[in-house]
Parts: sequence; C-alpha cells; structure tokens
Amino acid sequence: MPDYMYLLESRLSPEQRAVLERVQELSRSQDVNIYLTGGAVRDLISGMPIRDLDFTVEGNPLRMVKELEKGGARIVWETEKLRHYELIFAGDVDGSICGAREDVYERPGVKPEYRFSSVMEDLKRRDFGVNAIAISLNTQSRGLLLDPMNGLADLEKQEIRSLSIHGFTNQPIRLMRILRYCARMGFKMEPRTQEWFDLAMQRGMQKNIEPEDVGHELRALAREDNPVATLKEWEKHDLLGLIHPSLQKRKPDYDSLNKLAKSRTTLASAGLRPRLQYPVLFYALGRLKSREAASAMRNMEFRSYEMEAIANLVPEAQKVVKILKGRKTNTPKDAYFYIASLAPEMIAFIETEMPNPRVVSKFRSYIQKWRPLRQSLPMGELDALGVPRGPKFDKVIEQFFEMQLRGKGKLPEERTKILRNLAGIKDEPKKVEKPEKKRKGDKGERKVAAITKEHDKTKPVTSSGVAGTAVVAAKTTQDAGKQSQSASAAIGARARAKHAEAESESKTAVGKKRAAGGKSKAGPKKKSSRR
Repeated sequence: MPDYMYLLESRLSPEQRAVLERVQELSRSQDVNIYLTGGAVRDLISGMPIRDLDFTVEGNPLRMVKELEKGGARIVWETEKLRHYELIFAGDVDGSICGAREDVYERPGVKPEYRFSSVMEDLKRRDFGVNAIAISLNTQSRGLLLDPMNGLADLEKQEIRSLSIHGFTNQPIRLMRILRYCARMGFKMEPRTQEWFDLAMQRGMQKNIEPEDVGHELRALAREDNPVATLKEWEKHDLLGLIHPSLQKRKPDYDSLNKLAKSRTTLASAGLRPRLQYPVLFYALGRLKSREAASAMRNMEFRSYEMEAIANLVPEAQKVVKILKGRKTNTPKDAYFYIASLAPEMIAFIETEMPNPRVVSKFRSYIQKWRPLRQSLPMGELDALGVPRGPKFDKVIEQFFEMQLRGKGKLPEERTKILRNLAGIKDEPKKVEKPEKKRKGDKGERKVAAITKEHDKTKPVTSSGVAGTAVVAAKTTQDAGKQSQSASAAIGARARAKHAEAESESKTAVGKKRAAGGKSKAGPKKKSSRR
C-alpha cells in the first residue's frame, strides 16, 4: 500500500504536495472519505507528468471547497447538480473535487439519473478503464489502490477501453474524448472499443453531442501540451464541424499552434508555466470570422469572461509590444521588472502572434540571463556578512541585482566587495609588519667576540698558556656563533669566556710563582760561597 503513496509524493511538485496535504487535513476534520482519482493516478502509473489533481469525496464536497477558497483556491467551473468543482488550488495547481456518484440510465441514450454513492460505484460509472483507478488518502487505508475495472491492465497494454457497450450511446461526447486521450498518450483503442466507436460513428451518434459538452471538451483540449494532434484527429473524423460548421473546411491555425507549443517548451525549461487555454482557443477558432467565433462560443455556452479574455488577447499584446519598444524599458532593470509582471502566456502569445525582433530579444534576455541572475542572488553571503533581514537587506539585494544587470559582480571577489560597500561595511585595516627587534642573543654573542679579541691582544704570543687561552677563546667564539640566538645561549657564552679567562690567569700566576721560587733557592747558595 505505501508504495503508491511514496511514488505519488515523489512525483508531485512541492505545490501539488501542499495541496494534497491540505485536502487530507480537511477530509479528516470534516470526517469524510477522500480519494485521488482519474487522471492523476493514470499519469502516475503510466509515468507521464501529473498535471491535474482530481479528488473524489464520499459526500458533499462543498464545505471543503469553501475552506480551500479561503486558502487561495479559485473555482473555474462548477455544477452543483453533479457536485463537481474544477479549481485552481493555491500554488497555481490545477484540479477538481467532486462527489462520488453513480449514473443510472433508464435506457441507452437518455439522460441519466444521478445518485450519490460510494467511490467504487463512482469508478464503475466512468468512461474508460484508464480513468477508473483511485488511491485512498484516508488514514486507515492511505495508499490503497482501487481498481475495480482492471485499468492497470489497460495501461500496461497502452490501450483505451470503454467500460460499457453503451458508453458512446449514453454519452456521445466520449467520441471526441477518446480521440483526445489517444492523441495525448499515444495509446490505441482496445479492439472491441474500436468496433463500438466505428459503429457509433456510422450511426451518427456524433450528431447527438450537446454543444455544452463540446465546449467542455474544447476547454480540455486547450490545456493539452500538444493540441494540434487532437485537432487533427477530430478533423480526420469530421468532428470539427461540431465546434462550428465552417471550421471543418477552414481548419484551425495549425502553424501558430505549433509555434505556441514551442514557446511553451521554452518557458517551461526556464521554470515558467504558462496557461495557454485562451491563446489555444484563439488559434483553434482563428480561421473563423470574429462574429462566427463569437457565435460558436455562445453556442458552446462559454462564459462572458472567457469570451472577453480571448477577444482582448490581441489588444493587450499590442500594448505590451509598444511598451517594450519604447523608452520606458530601455534599461535592463526596467525591462526585467516589466516582463516579470507579465503573465507567461502573454509572452508566449506575443512571440507567436507578433514576434518583433527587439521585443523577442528582451524576452530571450529575460529568460536566459536576467531571471537566472535573479534566482541566484547571494542572500546567504549577505547573511554571512552580518546584515540582518529587513528593509536594508532587501535594498542591498536590489542594488546588487541592478549592478549585475549592468555586468558587474560576476567574480566571487568582486561580489563580496560590492556587497560590503552596499551594506556600508568597512574593510579591516591592513596590518603593517614591524621590523624585528634585535634580540639579546645577538648582542651577547657580539660582546663575547669582542672580549675574546681584546684578550688575544693582551696575551704574549710566546707563552704556551696564552696560546692555550687563545685557542680556548677562539673555540669559545666559534661555539657561541653556533648557538641559537637566545638570551640563555648568550649568558652561557659569557660564562664560558670568563671561565677561560680565569683559567688562563691562574696558569700565568702559577708560572710566576715557580719562577720566583727558583730565584730564592739560588740566592743563599751564592751567599755561602762568599763566606
């Protein structure tokens, strides 16, 4: 059981994980069972990117939706009759919450009766096997995979399988939907499902598709990464006429849609996630006249704000281009902050619809140079310099970013110096090395050498004692030179020199006494000879 939860959480973005945790908290506090169902589980197991988080609640999800709105979620589309709410959660995460139900048909082809039921019944009433899989998010069964219709086998075979022989008869919109899934996932129809599909098309079931359902499917197409593949499948099966009778002949603007897809890829590589629903719808209906496009959207029950957003794309883009070509955005700083204020989908639309070289160049600089610089500002280095977080900290960071836009502060040593200057931190004064004082040992050694030299001058050269003293003194001088230049060595040298001098003096005195004694003995003998 835990393996699916680990796989799910490891594949989710941080924003999606936050939404998942918040929904689980609300389900526990409101004491309702909740499950992750449909596309998220399908994409998780098949290895595709998880784009939407679809939750199913056993009960009424209205209270949960209200709490999510307080946290920043926005309702995109809702129907209280089906207890179904499509949302943009906090953190710009797409998804939906609906109540578990079963659809009961009195006979094939009529509108069903809706009964709110358990999650297992909800999975069984779904359109295709790949969408009939769920993961429990409840405390007692967290991570449990629910697969009553064997959808895992369809994912392994890479097939789309209808769950009922009457699937296309009961809901003809599935004729368009199954082609969209095949185009997106690269799957094929299961053989029996292919037979049912062909039979429904031969019987003209597509003519029974409600315009409102076509509009809902067209909105789903606008969120696809590669809408061209789906539109071409619809064109191949003569389904574009369901959007507008003239569209099957005039065709959508495929070239612009392909350019838009390339721009989406470029922005996604820079960490930007454009919502291209309105630009995709603009180009899907682009070959129609303005009044024809407006009539088609009204027929498909598009809301007024959706129609206005599509109609205002070109005027808004023209305003942006004018500002980016003018003086207000001449400097890199002004251009950066203006482009950063734009929605990513506006950047993609301008690159596709009106690719002015000057404007596109600024977009490229923003994506490839300025935005990476902004994301790598040295906040940690400024913290290490001791600048506390606050207005001053933010001001220093902004000033440093502006200097980087001008090409400064690229090297680490330059960056540190600029940060210190901007923060008003003075450089530490350089320590001046003082010349070393002459140590006492040197003075002592020179004194020993001087004493030894003076002693050599005072002693007669012919005396053996003097010669010995001179040798001792010379030896002492050499030993003193070899000693370390410390005070103790100098004192020892002086002591040895004094000892040598005293020894030489004592030897000289002994020699004088002996000479004097010899003279006294010879004196009396001479006197006796006189007598």
